Amino acid sequence: MLPEAIEAMTEHLGRVGNASSLHAAGRQTRRIVEESRESIADALGARPSEVVFTSGGTEADNLAVKGLYWSRRPADRILISSVEHHAALDPAQWLERSQDARVTLLPVDAAGRVHPSVLADAITAEDPSSVAMVSVMWANNEVGTIQPVRDLAAIAHQHGIPFHTDAVQAVGQVPVSFADSGADALTLTGHKIGGPMGVGVLLLARGLTPVSVLHGGGQERDVRSGTLDAPAIAGLAAAVRVAVRDQAAEHARLTALRDTLIARVRAIVPDVILNGDPVDRLPGNAHFSFPGCEGDALLMLLDAKGVECSTGSACSAGVAQPSHVLLAMGADTAAARGSLRFSLGHTSTLEDVDRLTDALPAAVTRARRAGLS
Repeated sequence: MLPEAIEAMTEHLGRVGNASSLHAAGRQTRRIVEESRESIADALGARPSEVVFTSGGTEADNLAVKGLYWSRRPADRILISSVEHHAALDPAQWLERSQDARVTLLPVDAAGRVHPSVLADAITAEDPSSVAMVSVMWANNEVGTIQPVRDLAAIAHQHGIPFHTDAVQAVGQVPVSFADSGADALTLTGHKIGGPMGVGVLLLARGLTPVSVLHGGGQERDVRSGTLDAPAIAGLAAAVRVAVRDQAAEHARLTALRDTLIARVRAIVPDVILNGDPVDRLPGNAHFSFPGCEGDALLMLLDAKGVECSTGSACSAGVAQPSHVLLAMGADTAAARGSLRFSLGHTSTLEDVDRLTDALPAAVTRARRAGLS
């Protein structure tokens, strides 16, 4: 966590008060929440009334996908990219299984990008009024490819269709403005930007009324009921402020560090495959496929040397199946299973890259031998 986020949370952890209560302690807590709401809105080019607090990215994605689908019935089509995080993809597929939704997975190119023409064709393949919503993430959590969000949102709007983007990976890494993006709903979460776990936001355009997933006290525009976690919200607001403030400088620093990492890995493992767009990608993302290696084995060998990385999406770790993202990009099963993601953030330094490149040769050799045995 960022020091600023820890400080903001610590300041409020010992205070008692429900932001929905009218007494003095409640009003004090409400003030913390509303000041945080205004701060987040200002940093991300939104109105305060468009900030809906959630428990994190998964809840925000579920609220966007399910809530917009239900609010647009009898429209029954959901158009969603084939490389979405499971927090958005699984709700769409659940709606298909249990709520009679018809889900179209938008194909991507070899870099993992949805081309605007693909979305346009999918919308007009049937009556456009049958499309309930479109969801395409701002930047991919596995391979780091950045999507043409503004162009995709514009195409959806030509047909009056709401557009949602999961920007969990994008905030703090690339410039993000809700107003400029054209999105109607945008997801972010605290722990990806140096804030606390367990708190997030769905930016929701005024006039958009998704059906609630959680019912109860009617908080957050009656869209998301539940007592608000004021200390976590204050920590999230602090993290958003710092991440947006430092975004340009961190982008330059992380891009240089990432490019060094990529060059060194390619020198050590000449047949390694860099996945995702080589240029238009998140500055802190380097994703490789290592031929002849099982990703899980390579991960554990590196972990034993103090290098922490990921196979596929961290949320599906432990599940013995290849990355759906790489398969959608055209990779074969072996390449998809032999992939690793190295993520760089505000604490990353050249010494971290040194440790990786020191450990990698022996780890790859051992993983390949294990694969042959």
